[in-house]
Amino acid sequence: MRLPSSWTDPSTACVSRVLRGPFASVYSTHMPTGDPHEIYSFSGFTLDVSRYELRGAGGAIRLERQPMELLILLLERRGQLVSRADIVARLWPKDVFVDVDTGINTAIRKIRLALADRPEAPAFVETVPGKGYRFVAAVEVAPAAPPRGSRRWPPARLAKGVVALGLLAGFVAYWVWHEPARVTLAVLPFENLGIDPDLDYLADGLAEDVIGTLGQVDAERLGVIGRTSIMRYKKTTRSLADIGRELGAQYLVESSLRSENGKLRVTTSLIRVRDQVRIWSASYDRERMGVLGLQRELSTAIAEQVLRKLSPDHLGALARRQTRNPEAYDLYLRGLNYANQRTPATTRQAVAYYERATKLDPDYALAWSGLADVYSSSPLNGDAPPSVMAPRSQEAAQHAVRADPDLAESQAALGAFKFLLEWDWRGAETALRRAIAVDPGYVPAHLTLGHLLSQAGRSREAAEVMRRAVVLDPLFAMSQALSSQVAFQAHNYTAALELAHQTTVIAPEFWIGHMMVGQASVQMADPDLASQALADAERLSGGNSKPVSLRGYFLARSGRIGEARDVLKTLEAAARERYVPPYAMALVEAGLGDREAVFEWLDRAYAARDIHLIFLTVDPKWDPYRADPRFSALLARCGFAGSPQAAP
Repeated sequence: MRLPSSWTDPSTACVSRVLRGPFASVYSTHMPTGDPHEIYSFSGFTLDVSRYELRGAGGAIRLERQPMELLILLLERRGQLVSRADIVARLWPKDVFVDVDTGINTAIRKIRLALADRPEAPAFVETVPGKGYRFVAAVEVAPAAPPRGSRRWPPARLAKGVVALGLLAGFVAYWVWHEPARVTLAVLPFENLGIDPDLDYLADGLAEDVIGTLGQVDAERLGVIGRTSIMRYKKTTRSLADIGRELGAQYLVESSLRSENGKLRVTTSLIRVRDQVRIWSASYDRERMGVLGLQRELSTAIAEQVLRKLSPDHLGALARRQTRNPEAYDLYLRGLNYANQRTPATTRQAVAYYERATKLDPDYALAWSGLADVYSSSPLNGDAPPSVMAPRSQEAAQHAVRADPDLAESQAALGAFKFLLEWDWRGAETALRRAIAVDPGYVPAHLTLGHLLSQAGRSREAAEVMRRAVVLDPLFAMSQALSSQVAFQAHNYTAALELAHQTTVIAPEFWIGHMMVGQASVQMADPDLASQALADAERLSGGNSKPVSLRGYFLARSGRIGEARDVLKTLEAAARERYVPPYAMALVEAGLGDREAVFEWLDRAYAARDIHLIFLTVDPKWDPYRADPRFSALLARCGFAGSPQAAP
């Protein structure tokens, strides 16, 4: 998956282009444009433009707005070629940027489904390759009959009445019956209007929790923009119209939080982006420990306003998601705030808050899944010993699944543990796909699944999953960084480098982005860029072994043997004082070409259950060792050879 070079532009226009990809839920506010006085009849079907209705032998056939508009256009120009440019002009306004190819293909497919038409032997819609489409069936056109008993008005008055009533009825009918099948919503950061900075965790936590809750309300009808992209608008001065356009959202939730006389006041509004109309607003006054009930009430109200109604099942899901203990909820929000900062110090604080929350509520699935995620990622993010983290992650993930197996976070936490620490990749894939089925917008599950598929050698599937993650949360640097890793492991170094550069544009201080730049540059034989990028990664990582060992590998590959051995000595010295993944030393030795030392360190890595061994399956840096029987034997011992469609 290669992004266009223009995506490296850090401007907001770039962000808008990223967001308006093939999954962007963007639609036109055009009203129907066919002649409202005509009825088209063809091969047992009738289309009444005035009623905006398609009927067949079995009765009315439902068509969404864009397929219906396209069908009317084809019927208006029956027998003629309708170009793709004509279709774009009919379906989308000029100032909306969408993946029109995907939109047209989808609309044509839905028309063919409605008419039971086959593209290989079309009876109705013929494809003209590279040009457009043609409606080929015989069509009869008849005027729509006026309603019986209609009163005859004077022509001038009639014209005015038709215009006024038509506009009103059209507007109401359109928005009642022709809302897009899936609405995209963006929950903006809650603004802390008080002077107490301690409320910042509550403001950020409430926003993230509302995002997570709404994401699991009705996945088929409601899409919610990911947290990281939303947080870019914290304290922004951009207009709501600009934010909506950049995010590709039809609705925005704008909220503020204020502490008054020991109580919290939360004011929230639901804004329709197309005209910036505030269609719903409410204020809530709560005691500090009453925020839990507020979150549930707020999420329900927003979802009801957007989706018009909620089924009992959806309401039940909202109620089950959170704890009923207000103090546990407050601790969870604090833990969430620290976990999102992703440093060793804040991770320790996150663990402490999550643990306190689970003690108050032993069945708190969200807190358990948060704990599992922190433990699973610690060996990668902070060189924590896998032997210590694995049992903790397993216990927390199992608690989360027992407490609520139908929670996306629970299944994703279980999947991450199985993938990274248990090395049960089949079980991991099952859990991660279940998480995505529960909440198709849950980005962490997409990222872990994409990483897993890449390590299993399923690079095309991995790229597609990563592309979806980027669309869901395009300003999340980890999405871009892992997409770079997927491209790198597919030997597409140009795309890997471009994605890595995109990561550093989004988050200049994110060390993994710089490491990805360095990794791709090493393979592309660009020593200057590799040297600078790896130095930046090492400086920003807080001593993580990965950029250090990668720099040693690069130095060895560049013929700077003495400097590479110095890096190796530094890692070995550090390993005498704390846990350093044996994989790090093995990588430097791989660059030096000392095969015996490589396998000695890899054996130590296996004994330590070193989490980095997952990279052995497809990482190009290990290609020179794949023919060695000891290498394939190690993969078999790890169980990677039995992974789904494992790469050679």
